[in-house]
Amino acid sequence: MRLREAGGNALAIVAVPALAVLLGLVAGAVVMIISNSLSTGVTDLTLPLGAYGSMLAGSVTGLDELVRTVSEAAPLILAGLSVGIGFKAGLFNIGANGQYLMGALGAAGTAAAVSAWSPWAAIPMALGAGMLAGTVYGFIPGALKAWTGAHEVVTTIMLNFIAAATIAYLVTGPLRTPGASFARTGDVGNAALPIIIGRQTGTGDLGILFALAAVPLAWLLLSRSVLGFEIRTTGANPSAALYAGMRPGRLIILTMSLCGLLAGLAGAGQVLGISHFISASYSTSVGFDAITVALLGRAHPIGILFAALLFGLMRAGSALMQIRERVPVEIIDVIQAVILLFLAADIIVRTIFRIRTERGGVEELKTVTRTYGGAA
Repeated sequence: MRLREAGGNALAIVAVPALAVLLGLVAGAVVMIISNSLSTGVTDLTLPLGAYGSMLAGSVTGLDELVRTVSEAAPLILAGLSVGIGFKAGLFNIGANGQYLMGALGAAGTAAAVSAWSPWAAIPMALGAGMLAGTVYGFIPGALKAWTGAHEVVTTIMLNFIAAATIAYLVTGPLRTPGASFARTGDVGNAALPIIIGRQTGTGDLGILFALAAVPLAWLLLSRSVLGFEIRTTGANPSAALYAGMRPGRLIILTMSLCGLLAGLAGAGQVLGISHFISASYSTSVGFDAITVALLGRAHPIGILFAALLFGLMRAGSALMQIRERVPVEIIDVIQAVILLFLAADIIVRTIFRIRTERGGVEELKTVTRTYGGAA
Protein backbone atom coordinates (compact mmCIF):
# COMPACT_ATOMS: atom_id res chain seq x y z
CA MET A 1 0.00 0.00 0.00
CA ARG A 2 2.82 2.39 0.88
CA LEU A 3 4.64 1.61 -2.36
CA ARG A 4 1.44 2.19 -4.33
CA GLU A 5 0.85 5.50 -2.54
CA ALA A 6 4.45 6.57 -3.08
CA GLY A 7 4.18 5.69 -6.75
CA GLY A 8 0.97 7.68 -7.06
CA ASN A 9 2.56 10.70 -5.42
CA ALA A 10 5.61 10.49 -7.69
CA LEU A 11 3.40 10.22 -10.75
CA ALA A 12 1.37 13.23 -9.68
CA ILE A 13 4.55 15.27 -9.15
CA VAL A 14 5.98 14.56 -12.61
CA ALA A 15 2.67 14.49 -14.49
CA VAL A 16 2.32 18.21 -15.23
CA PRO A 17 5.99 18.77 -16.23
CA ALA A 18 5.97 15.65 -18.43
CA LEU A 19 2.74 16.64 -20.13
CA ALA A 20 3.99 20.20 -20.57
CA VAL A 21 7.00 18.80 -22.47
CA LEU A 22 4.71 16.62 -24.58
CA LEU A 23 2.43 19.55 -25.42
CA GLY A 24 5.48 21.68 -26.21
CA LEU A 25 6.69 19.09 -28.72
CA VAL A 26 3.23 18.86 -30.26
CA ALA A 27 3.04 22.65 -30.56
CA GLY A 28 6.50 22.66 -32.12
CA ALA A 29 5.37 20.06 -34.65
CA VAL A 30 2.34 22.16 -35.59
CA VAL A 31 4.52 25.24 -36.07
CA MET A 32 6.94 23.25 -38.26
CA ILE A 33 4.18 21.98 -40.51
CA ILE A 34 2.47 25.36 -40.88
CA SER A 35 5.67 27.35 -41.46
CA ASN A 36 6.95 24.80 -43.99
CA SER A 37 3.62 24.87 -45.79
CA LEU A 38 3.67 28.67 -46.00
CA SER A 39 7.25 28.81 -47.26
CA THR A 40 7.21 25.91 -49.73
CA GLY A 41 3.54 25.41 -50.51
CA VAL A 42 3.82 21.74 -49.51
CA THR A 43 2.14 20.32 -46.41
CA ASP A 44 4.46 17.64 -45.05
CA LEU A 45 2.93 15.94 -42.00
CA THR A 46 6.05 13.80 -41.52
CA LEU A 47 8.37 16.79 -41.15
CA PRO A 48 8.23 16.86 -37.31
CA LEU A 49 9.19 13.16 -37.16
CA GLY A 50 12.23 13.80 -39.31
CA ALA A 51 13.13 16.94 -37.35
CA TYR A 52 12.89 15.28 -33.95
CA GLY A 53 14.73 12.23 -35.28
CA SER A 54 17.58 14.44 -36.50
CA MET A 55 17.59 16.23 -33.15
CA LEU A 56 18.12 12.92 -31.37
CA ALA A 57 20.74 11.85 -33.91
CA GLY A 58 22.69 15.03 -33.21
CA SER A 59 22.55 14.69 -29.45
CA VAL A 60 22.59 11.07 -28.26
CA THR A 61 23.89 8.75 -30.98
CA GLY A 62 27.60 8.88 -30.16
CA LEU A 63 30.12 9.93 -27.53
CA ASP A 64 30.76 13.36 -29.02
CA GLU A 65 27.03 13.95 -29.35
CA LEU A 66 26.39 12.95 -25.75
CA VAL A 67 29.25 15.11 -24.54
CA ARG A 68 27.85 18.05 -26.49
CA THR A 69 24.46 17.50 -24.88
CA VAL A 70 25.92 17.46 -21.38
CA SER A 71 28.08 20.48 -22.21
CA GLU A 72 24.98 22.41 -23.32
CA ALA A 73 23.19 21.30 -20.16
CA ALA A 74 25.98 22.18 -17.71
CA PRO A 75 25.29 25.94 -17.38
CA LEU A 76 21.55 25.23 -17.27
CA ILE A 77 22.07 22.84 -14.36
CA LEU A 78 23.94 25.46 -12.32
CA ALA A 79 21.63 28.32 -13.26
CA GLY A 80 18.59 26.08 -12.74
CA LEU A 81 19.79 25.25 -9.24
CA SER A 82 20.26 28.97 -8.66
CA VAL A 83 16.60 29.60 -9.47
CA GLY A 84 15.38 26.39 -7.80
CA ILE A 85 17.05 27.04 -4.46
CA GLY A 86 15.53 30.51 -4.54
CA PHE A 87 12.10 28.94 -5.03
CA LYS A 88 12.66 26.77 -1.97
CA ALA A 89 13.23 29.93 0.06
CA GLY A 90 10.16 31.61 -1.40
CA LEU A 91 12.29 33.84 -3.65
CA PHE A 92 11.89 34.36 -7.39
CA ASN A 93 15.44 34.82 -8.64
CA ILE A 94 15.02 36.36 -12.08
CA GLY A 95 18.55 37.72 -11.68
CA ALA A 96 20.33 34.49 -12.61
CA ASN A 97 21.08 36.03 -16.00
CA GLY A 98 22.83 39.05 -14.48
CA GLN A 99 24.64 36.84 -11.97
CA TYR A 100 25.78 34.62 -14.83
CA LEU A 101 27.07 37.64 -16.76
CA MET A 102 28.95 39.01 -13.77
CA GLY A 103 30.47 35.58 -13.12
CA ALA A 104 31.59 35.48 -16.75
CA LEU A 105 33.03 38.99 -16.48
CA GLY A 106 34.89 38.26 -13.25
CA ALA A 107 36.35 35.05 -14.64
CA ALA A 108 37.30 36.58 -18.01
CA GLY A 109 38.99 39.64 -16.52
CA THR A 110 40.88 37.65 -13.91
CA ALA A 111 41.87 34.91 -16.34
CA ALA A 112 43.30 37.44 -18.78
CA ALA A 113 45.36 38.94 -15.95
CA VAL A 114 46.75 35.58 -14.78
CA SER A 115 46.87 33.84 -18.16
CA ALA A 116 50.61 33.20 -17.87
CA TRP A 117 50.38 31.60 -14.43
CA SER A 118 50.48 27.87 -13.88
CA PRO A 119 47.09 26.27 -14.62
CA TRP A 120 47.04 24.98 -11.03
CA ALA A 121 46.90 28.60 -9.83
CA ALA A 122 45.25 30.38 -12.77
CA ILE A 123 42.16 28.16 -12.95
CA PRO A 124 41.20 28.40 -9.24
CA MET A 125 41.87 32.15 -9.29
CA ALA A 126 39.63 32.76 -12.32
CA LEU A 127 36.89 30.43 -11.07
CA GLY A 128 37.02 32.02 -7.64
CA ALA A 129 36.70 35.49 -9.14
CA GLY A 130 33.69 34.42 -11.18
CA MET A 131 31.95 32.84 -8.20
CA LEU A 132 32.72 35.87 -6.03
CA ALA A 133 31.29 38.24 -8.62
CA GLY A 134 28.13 36.15 -8.87
CA THR A 135 27.85 35.93 -5.10
CA VAL A 136 28.08 39.69 -4.70
CA TYR A 137 25.48 40.15 -7.42
CA GLY A 138 23.17 37.79 -5.55
CA PHE A 139 23.90 39.45 -2.21
CA ILE A 140 22.69 42.85 -3.44
CA PRO A 141 19.01 41.93 -4.10
CA GLY A 142 19.04 39.67 -1.03
CA ALA A 143 20.18 42.52 1.20
CA LEU A 144 17.70 44.93 -0.36
CA LYS A 145 14.92 42.42 0.24
CA ALA A 146 15.90 41.75 3.85
CA TRP A 147 16.71 45.31 4.87
CA THR A 148 14.21 47.40 2.90
CA GLY A 149 11.56 44.95 1.68
CA ALA A 150 12.37 45.66 -1.98
CA HIS A 151 10.94 42.83 -4.08
CA GLU A 152 13.64 40.61 -5.56
CA VAL A 153 11.85 40.41 -8.91
CA VAL A 154 12.16 44.17 -9.42
CA THR A 155 15.73 44.49 -8.18
CA THR A 156 17.07 41.48 -10.06
CA ILE A 157 15.49 42.62 -13.34
CA MET A 158 17.21 45.98 -12.97
CA LEU A 159 20.49 44.30 -12.05
CA ASN A 160 20.32 42.20 -15.22
CA PHE A 161 20.45 45.38 -17.30
CA ILE A 162 23.20 46.82 -15.12
CA ALA A 163 25.30 43.68 -15.63
CA ALA A 164 25.06 43.93 -19.43
CA ALA A 165 25.94 47.64 -19.31
CA THR A 166 28.87 46.96 -16.98
CA ILE A 167 30.30 44.39 -19.37
CA ALA A 168 29.95 46.80 -22.30
CA TYR A 169 31.73 49.58 -20.37
CA LEU A 170 34.59 47.51 -18.97
CA VAL A 171 35.29 45.48 -22.09
CA THR A 172 35.43 48.60 -24.27
CA GLY A 173 37.60 50.29 -21.65
CA PRO A 174 39.90 48.89 -18.96
CA LEU A 175 39.54 45.20 -19.89
CA ARG A 176 39.89 45.58 -23.67
CA THR A 177 42.82 43.60 -25.03
CA PRO A 178 45.23 45.73 -27.11
CA GLY A 179 45.36 45.04 -30.83
CA ALA A 180 42.07 43.16 -31.06
CA SER A 181 39.88 43.85 -34.09
CA PHE A 182 36.86 44.28 -31.81
CA ALA A 183 36.29 45.05 -28.16
CA ARG A 184 37.02 41.88 -26.18
CA THR A 185 38.91 40.68 -23.13
CA GLY A 186 42.25 38.93 -23.45
CA ASP A 187 42.47 35.18 -23.92
CA VAL A 188 42.20 33.15 -20.73
CA GLY A 189 45.46 31.35 -21.51
CA ASN A 190 46.45 28.85 -18.85
CA ALA A 191 43.20 29.50 -16.97
CA ALA A 192 41.28 27.57 -19.64
CA LEU A 193 39.47 24.53 -18.26
CA PRO A 194 41.00 21.27 -19.55
CA ILE A 195 39.03 18.94 -21.82
CA ILE A 196 38.34 15.75 -19.87
CA ILE A 197 36.14 13.82 -22.31
CA GLY A 198 35.33 13.97 -26.01
CA ARG A 199 37.47 14.87 -28.99
CA GLN A 200 35.96 18.14 -30.12
CA THR A 201 37.40 21.41 -28.92
CA GLY A 202 35.09 23.31 -26.62
CA THR A 203 33.16 20.31 -25.32
CA GLY A 204 33.69 17.98 -22.41
CA ASP A 205 35.66 20.40 -20.26
CA LEU A 206 36.05 20.32 -16.49
CA GLY A 207 33.01 22.56 -16.08
CA ILE A 208 30.79 19.56 -16.69
CA LEU A 209 32.03 17.99 -13.45
CA PHE A 210 31.31 21.19 -11.53
CA ALA A 211 27.71 21.16 -12.76
CA LEU A 212 27.16 17.47 -12.05
CA ALA A 213 28.76 17.74 -8.60
CA ALA A 214 26.49 20.67 -7.72
CA VAL A 215 23.37 18.48 -7.99
CA PRO A 216 24.06 16.11 -5.06
CA LEU A 217 25.54 18.98 -3.04
CA ALA A 218 22.36 21.01 -3.53
CA TRP A 219 20.25 17.98 -2.57
CA LEU A 220 22.29 17.44 0.58
CA LEU A 221 21.99 21.11 1.46
CA LEU A 222 18.22 21.27 1.01
CA SER A 223 17.27 17.83 2.36
CA ARG A 224 19.93 16.83 4.86
CA SER A 225 21.16 20.00 6.56
CA VAL A 226 19.89 22.39 9.20
CA LEU A 227 20.42 25.31 6.85
CA GLY A 228 18.36 23.60 4.17
CA PHE A 229 15.55 23.00 6.68
CA GLU A 230 15.60 26.67 7.63
CA ILE A 231 15.54 27.72 3.98
CA ARG A 232 12.55 25.50 3.23
CA THR A 233 10.75 26.57 6.40
CA THR A 234 11.28 30.24 5.65
CA GLY A 235 10.03 29.69 2.13
CA ALA A 236 6.92 27.88 3.32
CA ASN A 237 6.01 30.26 6.14
CA PRO A 238 8.35 33.13 7.11
CA SER A 239 6.18 34.10 10.08
CA ALA A 240 6.40 30.58 11.53
CA ALA A 241 10.14 30.57 10.87
CA LEU A 242 10.52 33.85 12.76
CA TYR A 243 8.42 32.51 15.64
CA ALA A 244 10.62 29.40 15.78
CA GLY A 245 13.72 31.52 16.31
CA MET A 246 14.98 31.58 12.74
CA ARG A 247 16.05 34.81 11.07
CA PRO A 248 14.30 35.11 7.69
CA GLY A 249 16.23 38.22 6.73
CA ARG A 250 19.59 36.52 7.20
CA LEU A 251 18.36 33.47 5.31
CA ILE A 252 17.15 35.63 2.41
CA ILE A 253 20.59 37.21 2.06
CA LEU A 254 22.36 33.87 2.40
CA THR A 255 20.08 32.14 -0.10
CA MET A 256 20.34 34.87 -2.73
CA SER A 257 24.12 34.93 -2.30
CA LEU A 258 24.22 31.16 -2.85
CA CYS A 259 22.02 31.57 -5.91
CA GLY A 260 24.44 34.15 -7.25
CA LEU A 261 27.41 31.88 -6.59
CA LEU A 262 25.87 29.05 -8.63
CA ALA A 263 24.92 31.32 -11.54
CA GLY A 264 28.34 32.98 -11.39
CA LEU A 265 30.01 29.57 -11.57
CA ALA A 266 27.92 28.80 -14.65
CA GLY A 267 29.17 31.97 -16.35
CA ALA A 268 32.76 31.37 -15.30
CA GLY A 269 32.64 27.80 -16.58
CA GLN A 270 31.37 28.90 -19.98
CA VAL A 271 34.08 31.52 -20.41
CA LEU A 272 36.95 29.37 -19.16
CA GLY A 273 35.78 26.22 -20.90
CA ILE A 274 34.07 27.35 -24.12
CA SER A 275 34.50 30.94 -25.34
CA HIS A 276 37.85 31.82 -23.63
CA PHE A 277 36.98 35.55 -23.76
CA ILE A 278 33.96 37.83 -23.73
CA SER A 279 33.09 40.69 -26.05
CA ALA A 280 31.48 44.02 -25.22
CA SER A 281 28.14 42.73 -26.50
CA TYR A 282 28.35 39.43 -24.62
CA SER A 283 24.89 38.19 -23.73
CA THR A 284 23.09 34.97 -22.89
CA SER A 285 19.64 33.53 -22.30
CA VAL A 286 20.86 30.90 -19.83
CA GLY A 287 19.53 32.74 -16.81
CA PHE A 288 16.05 33.01 -18.31
CA ASP A 289 16.05 29.44 -19.62
CA ALA A 290 16.96 28.42 -16.08
CA ILE A 291 13.54 29.60 -14.87
CA THR A 292 11.88 27.06 -17.16
CA VAL A 293 14.40 24.41 -16.10
CA ALA A 294 13.69 25.04 -12.40
CA LEU A 295 9.93 24.93 -12.90
CA LEU A 296 10.13 21.85 -15.10
CA GLY A 297 12.29 20.14 -12.47
CA ARG A 298 9.90 21.20 -9.68
CA ALA A 299 12.81 23.03 -7.99
CA HIS A 300 14.28 19.63 -6.98
CA PRO A 301 17.99 19.15 -7.78
CA ILE A 302 17.39 15.81 -9.51
CA GLY A 303 14.45 17.21 -11.46
CA ILE A 304 16.54 20.22 -12.49
CA LEU A 305 19.29 17.86 -13.70
CA PHE A 306 16.91 15.98 -16.01
CA ALA A 307 15.20 19.18 -17.20
CA ALA A 308 18.58 20.72 -18.06
CA LEU A 309 19.64 17.57 -19.89
CA LEU A 310 16.42 17.70 -21.92
CA PHE A 311 17.08 21.31 -22.92
CA GLY A 312 20.73 20.47 -23.58
CA LEU A 313 19.60 17.65 -25.86
CA MET A 314 17.42 20.06 -27.83
CA ARG A 315 20.23 22.59 -28.18
CA ALA A 316 22.85 20.01 -29.11
CA GLY A 317 20.67 18.39 -31.77
CA SER A 318 19.23 21.57 -33.27
CA ALA A 319 22.12 22.13 -35.70
CA LEU A 320 21.75 18.72 -37.35
CA MET A 321 17.98 19.20 -37.42
CA GLN A 322 18.44 22.44 -39.34
CA ILE A 323 20.94 20.88 -41.77
CA ARG A 324 18.91 17.76 -42.53
CA GLU A 325 15.33 19.00 -42.36
CA ARG A 326 15.84 22.73 -42.91
CA VAL A 327 13.95 23.48 -39.71
CA PRO A 328 15.39 26.67 -38.14
CA VAL A 329 17.04 26.20 -34.74
CA GLU A 330 14.72 28.92 -33.41
CA ILE A 331 12.01 26.25 -33.17
CA ILE A 332 13.75 25.15 -29.96
CA ASP A 333 12.95 28.54 -28.44
CA VAL A 334 9.32 28.08 -29.48
CA ILE A 335 9.15 24.64 -27.85
CA GLN A 336 10.74 25.87 -24.64
CA ALA A 337 8.42 28.87 -24.52
CA VAL A 338 5.36 26.64 -24.93
CA ILE A 339 6.64 24.34 -22.19
CA LEU A 340 6.92 27.34 -19.87
CA LEU A 341 3.45 28.48 -20.90
CA PHE A 342 1.87 25.17 -19.95
CA LEU A 343 3.85 25.04 -16.71
CA ALA A 344 2.60 28.52 -15.81
CA ALA A 345 -0.95 27.63 -16.85
CA ASP A 346 -0.77 24.21 -15.24
CA ILE A 347 -4.49 24.30 -14.44
CA ILE A 348 -5.12 23.88 -18.19
CA VAL A 349 -2.94 20.76 -18.30
CA ARG A 350 -4.57 19.34 -15.19
CA THR A 351 -8.04 20.00 -16.60
CA ILE A 352 -7.33 18.51 -20.02
CA PHE A 353 -5.76 15.35 -18.62
CA ARG A 354 -7.93 15.19 -15.48
CA ILE A 355 -5.08 15.34 -12.99
CA ARG A 356 -6.13 15.86 -9.39
CA THR A 357 -5.51 19.49 -8.47
CA GLU A 358 -4.24 18.93 -4.96
CA ARG A 359 -1.55 16.49 -6.06
CA GLY A 360 -0.43 17.75 -9.44
CA GLY A 361 -0.03 21.49 -9.12
CA VAL A 362 3.28 23.20 -9.68
CA GLU A 363 3.64 24.72 -6.21
CA GLU A 364 6.76 26.71 -7.14
CA LEU A 365 4.60 29.06 -9.23
CA LYS A 366 3.19 30.58 -6.03
CA THR A 367 6.57 32.19 -5.45
CA VAL A 368 6.07 34.42 -8.49
CA THR A 369 3.52 36.58 -6.69
CA ARG A 370 4.41 36.01 -3.05
CA THR A 371 6.65 38.23 -0.93
CA TYR A 372 7.72 38.30 2.71
CA GLY A 373 6.62 41.71 3.84
CA GLY A 374 8.86 43.24 6.44
CA ALA A 375 10.05 40.22 8.41
CA ALA A 376 13.80 40.22 9.05
